[in-house]
Amino acid sequence: MQTLTVAFYSDPGHGWIAVKRKLLKSLNIADKISHCSYQRGNTVYLEEDSDANLFIETMERQGIAVIADFKHTDKISPIRSYQSYCVI
Repeated sequence: MQTLTVAFYSDPGHGWIAVKRKLLKSLNIADKISHCSYQRGNTVYLEEDSDANLFIETMERQGIAVIADFKHTDKISPIRSYQSYCVI
């Protein structure tokens, strides 16, 4: 099985995995991501409760295991100030 390493950002209250928007489009799930996720530039920060799971499950169906590279802060993550996700 192939692997893809993604950054998993977390703060004391929540977590997000960072993926490129074009990958969501190529997987045909860009329109299934909720407004609880965030975006900045071409990167989408998938919230950990459902959107990240949708991404991981979709990748696994493609034969690709997702590996998280954890990045934690004890402060409020700046991701919370990014624009809410919307399909472009």
